[in-house]
Amino acid sequence: MRILPRKPRENNRDYALRNLRENIIHLDLPPGSRISENELSAQLGLSRTPVREALMELARVRLVEVYPQRGSAIALIDDEMVEEARFLRSVMECAVVELVCQMATEQDLLLLMENVTRQEYYLTQGQSGQLWQLDSAFHSLLFRIARKEQTHTLMADMTLHFDRVRNMTLNTVENSAIVSDHRAIAQAVAEKDEAAAKRLMGIHLSRYQVDKHHLLEHYPAEYFKQSC
Repeated sequence: MRILPRKPRENNRDYALRNLRENIIHLDLPPGSRISENELSAQLGLSRTPVREALMELARVRLVEVYPQRGSAIALIDDEMVEEARFLRSVMECAVVELVCQMATEQDLLLLMENVTRQEYYLTQGQSGQLWQLDSAFHSLLFRIARKEQTHTLMADMTLHFDRVRNMTLNTVENSAIVSDHRAIAQAVAEKDEAAAKRLMGIHLSRYQVDKHHLLEHYPAEYFKQSC
């Protein structure tokens, strides 16, 4: 497990939760893997209480499975949970991008375009880790421009299921359309074309449905929950 640097004034529970989230999204804690409160506590340099609280929070959103007296495990990738998370993001972000078309300043547009330009550079370099960070920053910036940052925060836990798959897609799909999607969305925002921005965002957030077969080619079938 990768241990992240601690943020100023970050309490123990939030630090444990942030580490677990990032390691789950980036598959350093892969689907189906067993995890132990004692081991996590030792790795993070924390007592068991904040680690247990973080695990219970992730269990609440069904990203961790807790087995009484037997420990916990990272949940398998569940198509239904991924689709529900994608649906939530699609509803929220299509609405947000319409607001952004109305509210974005010239400085906001510069920030969006700068982000996309950097994505295009890292795409040519094959640096998926940087792409992930910039992808997340692009969407976060849209919420900030629309003055809906609290909505973005509240949405974060539920969309972890989608984020895990989104990261896998960035790591496996050659000539990813994700970056070109961002360029098109930013251009629609610059043109204040609300209908186009909303349509492009819907397409963008449906990429998992298009790219799923690539995931099955690159990752073990055991990572995925079998459909009934």
